[in-house]
Amino acid sequence: MSASHSSATKEAPYYYVPPDSAHPVRASVALLITMLGASAWVNQIAIGKWAVLVGVLALIIVLWQWFGDAIHEEQIGLNSKRIDVSYRWSMSWFIFSEVMFFAAFFGALWYTRAVTTPWLGDLDHQLMLWPDFNAVWPNLGPAGIVEQFQAMGPFWLPTINTALLLASGVTLTISHHALRENHMGKAKFWLLATIVLGIIFVCCQAYEYYYAYTGLNLRFDSGAFGSLFFMLTGFHGFHVILGATMLAVMLGRMMKGHFTAENHFGFEGAAWYWHFVDVVWLGLYIFVYWF
Repeated sequence: MSASHSSATKEAPYYYVPPDSAHPVRASVALLITMLGASAWVNQIAIGKWAVLVGVLALIIVLWQWFGDAIHEEQIGLNSKRIDVSYRWSMSWFIFSEVMFFAAFFGALWYTRAVTTPWLGDLDHQLMLWPDFNAVWPNLGPAGIVEQFQAMGPFWLPTINTALLLASGVTLTISHHALRENHMGKAKFWLLATIVLGIIFVCCQAYEYYYAYTGLNLRFDSGAFGSLFFMLTGFHGFHVILGATMLAVMLGRMMKGHFTAENHFGFEGAAWYWHFVDVVWLGLYIFVYWF
């Protein structure tokens, strides 16, 4: 019997099938309320923002209960090796979906910069549509319809943030190796350090946004560049917050003694996600800030 099933009175079933649950239905309702509220909010309907708040809070409560049930099932020894494999595949496909999510935005950045901008600047478009259009990246659009702005360069905040995330990847790896060697105190310390680095990253990005708006006049409506800049960096910042939350939950579980050197996939899954976030940032740092 493995260490993950030490609390059970008998060996875990070959494949545990949980009883009927209302969590998926509740989560669906919460997401529906959130999306309807968001639609109302962007159309300036007063109740929209409150519906979003209710929907998000409801979703958080549902997820808290849902993951709590899954953790309880693991702690009482219901999860076998088959369940472990299922969790690993599920997390792998989830991260793959996130890869495709960011690939779509990176593709939009490439297409706008390498295809659309030169195409709009060719001779036919200059003669027929926008004679004053300058096909450079970033640009102010035809006829100066976009206010003057400056692009965000790589120095210094983006470079500092890159160093923070790379350092967080190192500290998380140290924590993982310590956990595998059953050095729980060391694992907790370096996991906490990873979370702190993630929080500092988010704070630096918040200041970067403030500087972009006030110092560079770079806003979400600053043409294609402004839209893509804030969509890519904003969604990445959201993923950093999500990843740091996941790691904080893993730290809490570690302090409760939920993990052993042999059984700690919850930690591993969160670590996979964090390393994915690091890799995405490297792409952003190169293609958004440098190029």
